[in-house]
Amino acid sequence: MIKIGIIGGSGLDDPDILKNPSETKIYTPYGPPSSVLTSGSIEGVEVIILARHGKQHSIYPSKVNFRANIWALKECGCTHVLASTAVGSLREEIEPGHLVFPDQFIDFTKKRETTFFDEDVVMHTPMAEPFCPNLRGLLTESARELGLAHHDARTLVCIEGPRFSTRAESHLFRSWNADVINMSTVPEVNLAREKQMHYAAVAMSTDYDCWRAGEESVTWEMIMEIMRNNADRVIRLFLDVIPRIRHYHDVCVG
Repeated sequence: MIKIGIIGGSGLDDPDILKNPSETKIYTPYGPPSSVLTSGSIEGVEVIILARHGKQHSIYPSKVNFRANIWALKECGCTHVLASTAVGSLREEIEPGHLVFPDQFIDFTKKRETTFFDEDVVMHTPMAEPFCPNLRGLLTESARELGLAHHDARTLVCIEGPRFSTRAESHLFRSWNADVINMSTVPEVNLAREKQMHYAAVAMSTDYDCWRAGEESVTWEMIMEIMRNNADRVIRLFLDVIPRIRHYHDVCVG
């Protein structure tokens, strides 16, 4: 049986997409998660929504309790995680409003708790393929059939935040062959891997960071406007892909 956790970012934690939603408070060994858990179903599939930055977007990136969030979803039975996130584009062809399904990340964070294995047990987790390729394939299939502009198999660089990149940093990340940039995917993705959960990021490009000549410097207000105008695309994607995930799982285990 599958249960899907949706980690919502920047307005993509809408409980209205669920049938019979209910809220649950949960406490973890790592403290409280970012928000209450909103449970319900989509097309008969059990779903839990968690607001990464809090219901009022009051938690800045470096203060997100990633370990509590992932622990809570696992404790509640989630087998898969779809994590929405806003990203800046480092490539001309990834335009604002486009969706991106990364397959690799570069960790440029500096002060986050990145593992559950930091006390009694030493565990070295394989990370060559950090994002679930099966989930990425289903997301790509769904986006294509819905006619949503998207890019698969791209590299994401995650920075500490809350500040945006300097122009020099933005050009450096481009020279590393990174395609998009955000502040929230790491350590979320590696913690999900440690908990043996299938994890995929659903990233929406909101801007061109600051590398592009003549482009207006990115601001939080700019990001929020793009997200508000395009959040329905990600919600449509969730509603379409979740039944596909169940079907894929049923075929594989059947």
